[in-house]
Amino acid sequence: MNFFDKLLVAMDRNQSLLYAALDPDPEVLSGSERLSSLRQLWDWLPFVISQTEELVSAYILTLDFYQALGIPGLELLQHTLATIPPHIPVILDAKHGDINTSTVFARTAFENWLVDACTVLPYAGHEQIAPFLVYPNKAVFVLCATANPSAAVLQEHPAAYLPFYLHLVKQAQTWGSPEQVGLKVGAAMPDIVAKMRATAPERLILMQGTWSDEQDLAKLLSAGLNAEGQGLLVPIPTELLTVEHPSQEIEKLRDTINQERQRVVQGNPTCDLWLPNVCFLQSDPHRDLILQLFDIGCIIFGEHVQASGATFPYYIDLRTIISKPQIFHQILGAYAEILKQLEFDRIAGIPYGSLPTATGLALRLERPMIFPRKEVKEHGTKRLIEGHFAPGEKVVVIDDILISGKSVMQGAEKLKSVGLHVEDIVVFIDHGKGVKDRLKENGYRGHAVLTIGEIAETLYQSGRIDGSQFKLFVE
Repeated sequence: MNFFDKLLVAMDRNQSLLYAALDPDPEVLSGSERLSSLRQLWDWLPFVISQTEELVSAYILTLDFYQALGIPGLELLQHTLATIPPHIPVILDAKHGDINTSTVFARTAFENWLVDACTVLPYAGHEQIAPFLVYPNKAVFVLCATANPSAAVLQEHPAAYLPFYLHLVKQAQTWGSPEQVGLKVGAAMPDIVAKMRATAPERLILMQGTWSDEQDLAKLLSAGLNAEGQGLLVPIPTELLTVEHPSQEIEKLRDTINQERQRVVQGNPTCDLWLPNVCFLQSDPHRDLILQLFDIGCIIFGEHVQASGATFPYYIDLRTIISKPQIFHQILGAYAEILKQLEFDRIAGIPYGSLPTATGLALRLERPMIFPRKEVKEHGTKRLIEGHFAPGEKVVVIDDILISGKSVMQGAEKLKSVGLHVEDIVVFIDHGKGVKDRLKENGYRGHAVLTIGEIAETLYQSGRIDGSQFKLFVE
């Protein structure tokens, strides 16, 4: 499970956007009689974990605090990491910024300490971040802005309307997918958080620091939450972690945040969010994706001949999505949700339209990929199936659009001709018209992310198309 999925599971399990910082910070802890020695820290940190494991969605450990204690501090780090429940993601706040040690540090953090994510400084560019991104199930948070007053000289350069920190945000968006690259920001800056959210609506924002009162917290949440009431990690104030019974106060804070999430969701009634004792109208989970496909021109009207030979009054062109990384990433995620429920040894893409998708899924799910050739060349190996495989293996077939089912079944038959087993065919869009029944008659189970009816209904309800255009889809 990658970091992002693990985080979403934890958020859903505990209905929380909170994280706890497990830091032996001497300035904060010096006033606590219970924490006057390193030995007591060995007991206090597990105590905090036990008090918060049902109230947080993540834990953060600041590496410098542990390193400052020398070898005993690194031993304390290992002890704390081992105490954290495995289903809750761990972020190492290292603010790593040295390009020469990025590879070895990423290996230490992700392979030795087994943390799920790490914070990094962006000033050495993508080359510094790349060693962290070779771990597909891990993530990094790029520090974009801090709350230090003097930092504004740099962060707001060259002008407040065109600040450098937003340039960092835009660059970070090109470095990796939303599941791999998040953003980090000082908490007590709602204006900056709001600008970051507007610039990167798809990114997870990690807030650090604290706030003055409940009204200030509401401003920060309003600025940072996305339309679904998510996309934000909020710190538990350190003073709440040092009281005698932390769980009681933290639960109150979690409920306060959830009330604000409820307000955000009610302002965006098309999203689908569950909170305790709150019922919302259910909506299409792929609504935003459908609207994005329409807005970038993948869905167009006019008489068009389809690959099956049929003529439709509309055309869906998915070839352009490979040039839109954010949307392509969402599409891969939608496919992956279906594939996770199936049993298979290899992924096969049908040439040519679905080959990028099959490749992306193979990388995302860490499954080997093959594909049947559309035509067998007269030179080279003259293979019918490209890629390594063994007869008897089970293959799931990936295609983009299901209209008649002819081409995808032809591809499946090629795979079966070399001894492979094909039971499941997964597509992005099903045009309906009984094609799934046709697949079933030929021994295949059809699965689709979207149907034409679902697309038409979403576009019509959102005002993207009128009644006459809606009829073109459903007639």
